Amino acid sequence: MNNLPEKFLNFKRDFPEIFSAYEYLGEALSKGSKLNEKTRLLVKLAIAVGAGLEGAVHSHTRRALEGGCTKEEIHSVVLHSLTTIGFPSMMKAMTWVDDILNEIKE
Repeated sequence: MNNLPEKFLNFKRDFPEIFSAYEYLGEALSKGSKLNEKTRLLVKLAIAVGAGLEGAVHSHTRRALEGGCTKEEIHSVVLHSLTTIGFPSMMKAMTWVDDILNEIKE
């Protein structure tokens, strides 16, 4: 994965055992999931949107793209958040998603 935030890379370097445990947990959750991979990636994005976590939205947008999700599917996830988190929060999340989508050459 490209363009990882410096803080993330520093955490990985400074706390390798904790980072390894975190990665292991993520892998175990993925392997045990009853969702197909694409759905799982979109759900993770939706959780990040709902939690209002800019870095996580950036990360999960990248992961969704790498996992084969389309820009339209990613935008759909954000649009579905409208009635739950409200218009301003949805728009904030859309700008975070578009930060990543706009990096991609058409």
